[in-house]
Amino acid sequence: MSNRRDTIFALSSGRPPAAIAVVRVSGPAASDAVMALAGRVPEPRRATLLRLKIPCSDGPPSDQAFEPIDDALVLWFPGPRSETGEDTAEFQLHGGYAVVAAVLSALGTVEGLRPAGPGEFTRRAFENGKLDLTRVEGLADLIGAETEAQRRQAFLHLQGLLGDRAERWRRRLTEALALVEASIDFPDEDVVSEKVIQPALAMAKELEHEIRDLLAHSHRGERLREGLTVAVAGPVNVGKSSIVNRLAKRSAAIVSPHAGTTRDIIEVHLDLGGFPVTILDTAGMRETHDAVEEEGVRRARARAEASDLVLWVTDATLRDSLAAPAHLTKPGGPAVWVLSNKSDLVQGKDPATASDGHSARGNSVPCYRISALTGASFDDLVGGLAEYARRFFSGGGESALVTRQRHRTALADCAEALRRACAEEASGREDIIAEELRLAARALGRLVGRVDVENVLDVIFRDFCIGK
Repeated sequence: MSNRRDTIFALSSGRPPAAIAVVRVSGPAASDAVMALAGRVPEPRRATLLRLKIPCSDGPPSDQAFEPIDDALVLWFPGPRSETGEDTAEFQLHGGYAVVAAVLSALGTVEGLRPAGPGEFTRRAFENGKLDLTRVEGLADLIGAETEAQRRQAFLHLQGLLGDRAERWRRRLTEALALVEASIDFPDEDVVSEKVIQPALAMAKELEHEIRDLLAHSHRGERLREGLTVAVAGPVNVGKSSIVNRLAKRSAAIVSPHAGTTRDIIEVHLDLGGFPVTILDTAGMRETHDAVEEEGVRRARARAEASDLVLWVTDATLRDSLAAPAHLTKPGGPAVWVLSNKSDLVQGKDPATASDGHSARGNSVPCYRISALTGASFDDLVGGLAEYARRFFSGGGESALVTRQRHRTALADCAEALRRACAEEASGREDIIAEELRLAARALGRLVGRVDVENVLDVIFRDFCIGK
């Protein structure tokens, strides 16, 4: 927990040099910082052009003058109407190394100020009730978003997609709990007890069904945040690494004519149609006595089976080049496409293969006849992957509510407490029902950061950059 008497400062924009740099100050001595550098505090929430100065050490103290640093826009946000809930100031400077260094150095000489730690501005906003934990996580995801779909999802969470829903659930739980406690307060009034317990349990059952339904369809939110996982797998020397390099449009994997070159998993992150996709280059599948290669094959098999989609690569010059391994095509496993590579070495077009992703010879597995060497049919393959990602992540809104295991755990705990409360309906133990409803409300409180969250705060805020 930060010392609330401290005033913190940091560079909040990107590393210099840049056209503009933004330095933020937050805390009780923020106005002192503005006075020290700018000579006066501007009107609240109005950008004011002021000359920033620092004391000049030349000459005797009585003759001390001020040396200009830069002309900057200064903004003043008195608390609690600020992003952090505290007195906050921003200096918008020219983004040169020397300018930024001089301003940070000058702020460091102001009494009561110290450099901010990672995520400390956002943590103060959370502590002052400006953000709940789901919004904080949305902000972190927005900063780290690499694709348009991730940006949309993160922005929805920053705007309260999950937090507002959880607060509405908490209000309904509070209402149900109030009804149950009313029956406890009037134990001898059977009519009153019957009239309040039934509506309370009806609300609890309805809420449990809503949460369980959300959990049952929530995997897309987590996958969208992490990215669709596509494993490129197959026997040795069929061109898996060349395919990965062609998809990545760079030399991400080592390409060699020698079998067993790829030993460990290589990951390449792509943006396909605005959706995040992680391509995995895996070791060639074969029997081997090399302990290192054997471990690579084991990892390749495990990652392929755990991925969302497997691109099984075969050699178009060999017979049965469309065959996919049975252990990957079993029910419950990942989706499998076959890539018949080295098609440039085959004269004419084998009617057993297809280049547009459709099945051939009655095969239920989509097939692409490609050439990693010439790039033949790669546009079709990339288009197919983008369309697959779009369908995989389709749904948006409701399906994107849960994006972290923490969310899932809190909601599952809430649903389980509601189930136990409803199971006590026939026992007549209103005190047990009330306690289960309290546990359900507490689980939702953990979700948004209202109770028992100190143990997760450091984990959440440590990944923020300095100045955020």
